[in-house]
Order: sequence, then structure tokens, then C-alpha cells
Amino acid sequence: MGAKQTLTLVFVIAIAVASVPVATLGQTAATGPSPAKQATANATAAGAGQVQQAGNGTCNYAQLYNRTIDSIVQIQTVRGLGSGFVFDLNEDNGTSYVVTNEHVVNESGIVGVRFSQGELRTGRVVGATAYADLAVVRVNETPAYVESLPVATGMPRPGERVAALGSPFGLESTITSGIVSGVNRTMPTQTGTLPNTIQTDAPINPGNSGGPLVLCGNGTVAGVNRAGGGENIGFAISASLVNQIVPELIQNGTYEYPYLGIRPAPLTRSIVAANDLNVTSGVYVAGVLRGSPASDALQGPTGFEIVNRQRVPVGGDVIVGIDNQSVETREELLGYILTETRPGETVDMTVIRDGERQTVSVTLGERPEPRTTT
Repeated sequence: MGAKQTLTLVFVIAIAVASVPVATLGQTAATGPSPAKQATANATAAGAGQVQQAGNGTCNYAQLYNRTIDSIVQIQTVRGLGSGFVFDLNEDNGTSYVVTNEHVVNESGIVGVRFSQGELRTGRVVGATAYADLAVVRVNETPAYVESLPVATGMPRPGERVAALGSPFGLESTITSGIVSGVNRTMPTQTGTLPNTIQTDAPINPGNSGGPLVLCGNGTVAGVNRAGGGENIGFAISASLVNQIVPELIQNGTYEYPYLGIRPAPLTRSIVAANDLNVTSGVYVAGVLRGSPASDALQGPTGFEIVNRQRVPVGGDVIVGIDNQSVETREELLGYILTETRPGETVDMTVIRDGERQTVSVTLGERPEPRTTT
């Protein structure tokens, strides 16, 4: 459910996420940050769940449903419906923080939050980010039976049993089952690429967006459902990004993303041949954005050659490492920048330039706001 990537797609090496109208019923959601803020932070740590996955790989989905459903909510806006789950709960005063997608709340400041036993509460959007498509809603009068869901601290393994919970097509308290089909995927979006996403064959339909993808093995949240598509392919924002970004949304209302400022391209056979490279993996710098942190350190193409009737760039750097870690793909580079760095930090990048391996240092900036057109 993303736009087709091409070599000319302007990647900014930072998290880049678009609004996908999966959660609404016949409505297209637009991006936009929430103006509300709340200065409270408490990241949910992964905990041992009560649901067990049998040794033969089967899952007791009825037990998983009973364990988690009271923490699942329906998000209601003027544009449609979505899903969410309770990320943090203060039992002393009944205040909870609900995680959902940014494209679900859209530009809403106030939304309706319906709990599993029918209670409808008013929720205030305290933080949202279009880049990661995550938003947080504060509910002041949370029903007493509700608990927060633990969020996993690691990436699940392909083949693990999972369930997607939410309100597809407005059908509240729905569970669909499947497995983790793949991990460390990148999801192309309208504003760039979202790394570290989880692929699943559990059905994710309009209205499921913002709900959790839950692991059967321990009952923890593996990711936040974001997009579904044909051929039993759906995607969820990984728990690692949730744990990294959501607490700052709760506390500050925003999240600052690191910014490098290049257009990365896969190292194809044509690029290898045209540039006479002695490596076959890495990230080709297909362009450097003017005025970006990378503009004084990395080099883009200096010309083009025709290889097999294709116009192929030559002369650009090939990134093969960052901070003493090897880089083989765009996904690895994007994932590292997003999850291991912050604005203002300096990274050492190993590049191949003019046939020689060398190290360049880049001080990362803060990612600019996405451009809008009128």
C-alpha cells in the first residue's frame, strides 16, 4: 500500500512516513501534527504474557483474545474509525495513554475512544508524528477493568504466530490470526520510507489501523498495524519504534528525527560495472541534498554512462559502513540512522570513493518538516 519506489525518489535518511487511509471508512486521511502536548512519560517494557504457544506451533487464540481484548479500543473521528491500544495506565487516577496511527487521528485534537465493554470516553491527542505514523491519545477516565499491554523489546521471528486486534470496517473487538511473514521490511510511503516494519499475513483491513499486532508466544505487542493489502500482506510499525518514539510523544508532543540528507540507491550490477567497483553490497549515494548535513561530507554522481542501454550514474560514494558496522542495504542504513542516532550526533561513515576506502564524519541534523503543496 505504498507508492512505487524509483531511483529518483527523494529519500532523506531519517524516518519518513505517510498517511495511509486504511483506518477510515471511505475517507482519505491527511497528515498533520497534533497541537496537544502532555508532559508525562513512561515507556512500557516488555513483560511475560499469560498466553502460551504450543510446541507444535499452534496458538490458543481464544486465550490470547481474552488476555488482550480489554486493552483494545476503537478510535472515532469525524472522518472515520480506527483502532488503538492502551500503552500506559496510571491506576491511581485512571489516566491512560492510547497508541494509534497518526493517519487515524489525522488533524483531530479530540477523538472518541470506545472500550471493549462499550464505554465511550473523550480522548485528547497529546502527540502525533506523520513520519512514524504514530499518535498518542490521553483518556482521563479509563474503565477499571482495563490494563496496559506490554510492548516487546525485540523483533519477532518469521513464522511466529500473531493476531491483529481492532475494529475492521467498524466491527469492534475483532481478532484475526496469522504469522510473522517477514521482519526488517521497509514500507514506502508518501513522504519517504518507514524502516523496521513487520510483515504479516494476518488480515489487516480498513479500521484495523492503529491496533496492535500481538505475539501469541508471550502476549506482547510486536507492532502497530498500519497497512493491509492484497495477497495476504499486511504491515505493522515495529515495537522498537513504538518504545523509542511514543514516550517522547507523551512527554513532549513531538519527536525529533535525525537527518542525513542523501538519495540512497541499491548497488545494482549496472552501477557496479559502470563505477568499476570491487564490492557488490552497500548503498550508492545517488544524490546529496543541498544544505543538508551530508552536503560537505558525501559525494553524489559526477556524471552518467550507458550500460546495457541504461543511463547509470558514476562517481558517487558507496556507503559500506557506519560507526564500525557494515552496511549492505538501504534498509540497514535507514534503520541504523533512525534507531541508533539522534540529531546533533556525529557518525563515521565508511565509503568507497574513486576506488579507495575512506572514512568521513557527518554531524546529523534534525529532519525538516515534510513539504506541503497548495
